Amino acid sequence: MPGEAPVGPLGPAGSRGSSRARATNSYLAHVARPLMSSARASHPRITAQMIRAMRPGVNRSLTALCPVPTGTRAVEIRERFDGGEVRGEWVTGTHVAPGPIHPDQRIIYYLHGSGYVVCSPRTHRGLVARLSNRTRMSAFSLDYRLGPDHRWPTGGDDAIRGYRWLLSQGFRPDQIVIAGDSAGGHLAFDLLAANHASGTAQPGTMVLFSPLYDPTFSLAVDFQRAGKRDPIIDAVAAQRILKLYTHTADADHPRMRIRLTPDMDLPSTLIQFGGLEVMGADARTAHRALVRAGATSVLQEWPDQGHVFQMFSRLAPESRHALASAGQFINAAHPF
Repeated sequence: MPGEAPVGPLGPAGSRGSSRARATNSYLAHVARPLMSSARASHPRITAQMIRAMRPGVNRSLTALCPVPTGTRAVEIRERFDGGEVRGEWVTGTHVAPGPIHPDQRIIYYLHGSGYVVCSPRTHRGLVARLSNRTRMSAFSLDYRLGPDHRWPTGGDDAIRGYRWLLSQGFRPDQIVIAGDSAGGHLAFDLLAANHASGTAQPGTMVLFSPLYDPTFSLAVDFQRAGKRDPIIDAVAAQRILKLYTHTADADHPRMRIRLTPDMDLPSTLIQFGGLEVMGADARTAHRALVRAGATSVLQEWPDQGHVFQMFSRLAPESRHALASAGQFINAAHPF
């Protein structure tokens, strides 16, 4: 099918990334391995306790590795809406003109990654601020409920509520860019399906970094068993961690295995993923699903990169180049 082959923006797929990128992968592997090893060997109850105990430290480490650009403006939001609560923060980079955020502006709706158990808008503020600078758009970064304290589909419900809240503030759907990474990718697809079911207008554009498409993690486990060796993520361990959120959810439930169909009005999409990551199977599957449903989708494989490498702009040049590419994609769809 046309458009399905991944394109390496810095050269053909299989070419090498920078030495700094490889060093970054080695460092992150040492950080991630203890968590992955413990999750693979532990009883789910012990894994849940471990996640709760390690979450603050993991979040602090990610925040330190992805510092916020000087001058970034962040405004916390906490509002009751539509029978629930919308929590998050408006993030505005220094390249965006100062002043209030008006409904006639182009904006980003950002859904952070997490494995559905860690991270927050704070861990991703640096990444979101850099995307704000690249696009000159303010971004609303959602703080959704996580496992093991909350179960599926609470995070998806929060993402849908957050989008409806933005519309209620007067923002036009075609001026909204959905962006997200990892688990945020699954939230984005869940939102698109919910919009279609309810007749709600879809966002104009979507940009996803290393998106999760299959929350059972079977795609990634199969990819690993076929010989893929991710420097950071052990697929079997990650599958057990995700289970702390999905719990007893039916793998074939339409909000787990999200089906994109040609009758859906789907946004033009850019998907970026690292050539080393086991979740490359999810990225390719998401791209194929979009193309088969009639959407425009661009797939970029970045050689020698790991999971959500776009976060680490201080550590590897590919992170900056990928964000520049994402910014160009968004600006082409939403000209100033």
